[in-house]
Amino acid sequence: MTGPCRFQFLNVERTLREPAQWTNGEVPKLWLYNLHYFDDLLADGADDRRAWHEALIHRWIAENPAGSGIGWDPYPSSLRITNWIQWVLAGASLSDAALDSLATQARWLARRMEFHLLGNHLLANAKALIFAGTFFTGREARHWLHRGVRVLDEQLTEQILPDGGHVERSPMYHAIVLADVLDLLQLANVFPGVLDTARVHRWRAIAYEMLRWMRIMTHPDGDLAFFNDAVMGIASRYCELQDYASTVVTQLDGVKNEEIRPIEALAHSGYVRLQRGAAVLIADVGDIGPDHQPGHAHADTLSFELSLLGHRVFVNGGVSTYEPGPLRLRQRGTASHNTVVIDGHDSSEVWGSFRVARRARPQNVRWNADEDVLCLHASHDGYERISRGLMHMRHWSLTDTSLRIEDSICGDFNIAQAMLIVHPDVDVVIGRNGAVLRGADYRIQVSTTGAAIESTLGTWHPRFGLALPNRRLEVQSRARRFSTQISWRCAP
Repeated sequence: MTGPCRFQFLNVERTLREPAQWTNGEVPKLWLYNLHYFDDLLADGADDRRAWHEALIHRWIAENPAGSGIGWDPYPSSLRITNWIQWVLAGASLSDAALDSLATQARWLARRMEFHLLGNHLLANAKALIFAGTFFTGREARHWLHRGVRVLDEQLTEQILPDGGHVERSPMYHAIVLADVLDLLQLANVFPGVLDTARVHRWRAIAYEMLRWMRIMTHPDGDLAFFNDAVMGIASRYCELQDYASTVVTQLDGVKNEEIRPIEALAHSGYVRLQRGAAVLIADVGDIGPDHQPGHAHADTLSFELSLLGHRVFVNGGVSTYEPGPLRLRQRGTASHNTVVIDGHDSSEVWGSFRVARRARPQNVRWNADEDVLCLHASHDGYERISRGLMHMRHWSLTDTSLRIEDSICGDFNIAQAMLIVHPDVDVVIGRNGAVLRGADYRIQVSTTGAAIESTLGTWHPRFGLALPNRRLEVQSRARRFSTQISWRCAP
């Protein structure tokens, strides 16, 4: 909150003047959802805004009749229930009217859990019921607790992969779910004996593996890699969650001391991290998401991001909106990622805001290391719907001073475009021998074999509501095999 009736979400600030504005159909749904979350109760400096928060809670109750409007959707209800309870546990107090409303919200949610969506939404529903069932007393509260625990047990088994990744393959939603698990562990600390000890131990083990996964998927700048609707500013960063975890359970402190090996393969999630010298490369060589819930999936198979000397150089395009339309489709499309577009098509058929039809399947994923080079290889069949037998194969070779990307295309096609989306802080100059990229403390030479290279203007979307101008390199080829050589040295 930036004022008693003033809110900033997703880099857009608005004033809430009239009751009807809680459900204003002209405002993007995600912005309205944020309005109903009440995240500000737990934000930095919240104590200084306590009077605003108390007034807002009573205003929300008065202007959002039970069961009416977007604020009663199960997902914002879940986050609001949890936030109100955590606010009380942090030292605030709710009036009798607010406590009555909180119980009504829990009762409403218990009958409307999002089994039709599954994914992170259903986990948030279950978490909210566990909070409500622990916070309140009585028969109905016990019912909420048991229902929440039962659903959470089932969904953690279903949604947390053996490598610790969340099933939706979005690093941002992984971080949100990890924060939920840590909140539940903290709840168990506050109410000792209410939650089953064996269950709490299981949550600790899950949190440990999820923290490790998140550390691997974090760039040296401390923020997450941009795959599948992941951007900055929504979920907590790894270091923040690690600090929180260490406070909640001392055993979780060990994650930050684990060695990150030169090759870290998250085989079940489909991500591989290569780290050598000053370079960190994170590649997507897996499924775009679960078949039953690909809502946050992008057509980004065989894309990668690269950091050098702690700075991002090649980045996927990011996300600025969930609103349906050309911008949402472009941001989910293959051309907004560092991979190959064939004949202008997406590798997976993304449509609507959260839909995917035919999708790419990864194949032949393998990696190896020798004394001087780390290698990763994968292929996918996403373009077979365009032409029978059309396959894209990609091989990365990373040394201390270079990255070589070899692309092979099997089948009939007209033109292939390998995208290299450049971070806005990096200057790009096209010359006779390719492209020269200049960052603050490095210089990169990009050259190609069997392909032409050109630079175009674009935009990068590191946060919702934000578009930063940048350059993108397009490596274009009509050959079945072409390669891109990227070499670097520290700037003099």
